[in-house]
Amino acid sequence: MAEDNPGALKRCWSVLSKPSAKYSILAISAIAFVIGILFWGGFHTALEMTNSLEFCTTCHEMRDNVYMEYKETIHYSNRSGVRAICSDCHVPREWGPKMLRKAKAAFEVWGKITGDIDTREKFEAKRMELATHEWARMKDSNSRECRNCHNWDAMSPELQKQTPYKKHMKAKEAGQTCIDCHKGIAHHLPKEYVDPDE
Repeated sequence: MAEDNPGALKRCWSVLSKPSAKYSILAISAIAFVIGILFWGGFHTALEMTNSLEFCTTCHEMRDNVYMEYKETIHYSNRSGVRAICSDCHVPREWGPKMLRKAKAAFEVWGKITGDIDTREKFEAKRMELATHEWARMKDSNSRECRNCHNWDAMSPELQKQTPYKKHMKAKEAGQTCIDCHKGIAHHLPKEYVDPDE
């Protein structure tokens, strides 16, 4: 035992008090690894919390306007019981696009801070601008978030009514994307909106 051999105790203390560079780097790496895991876990947890319906409806601008409209749509209540929440339509699933969208969304909070959309009247006055930005984002991504659930090839001619099925197949052949035809599917259209087909 070390108590019986003072020389061994001295050598042990010498090693512990002056660790080699190899063990110092190993210890620092292990600590950095653990801190990285804790940081990543906390960051990921916080990020996912911002994707919840509860988070999205904490501000009255969303809760009192678009959330109430959404609750009246097929995305909220339908025969299959599948519910798409805000993040399913407005936040990409892939890491890079998700981070870009979250960064842009942080700047959108400016409307809340400055009171640009803090009343129903102000929100309605900006609805066309807000909707146009969102439609352009969806068009640019080929309606990526819609396609997380909806797929041309999964559309059944037996299960879908013939008129919408034919329109979907025609849109597919023309290279159109979901938002080209489905504006106003989850929220009211702005009063200034003019349907290009009319």
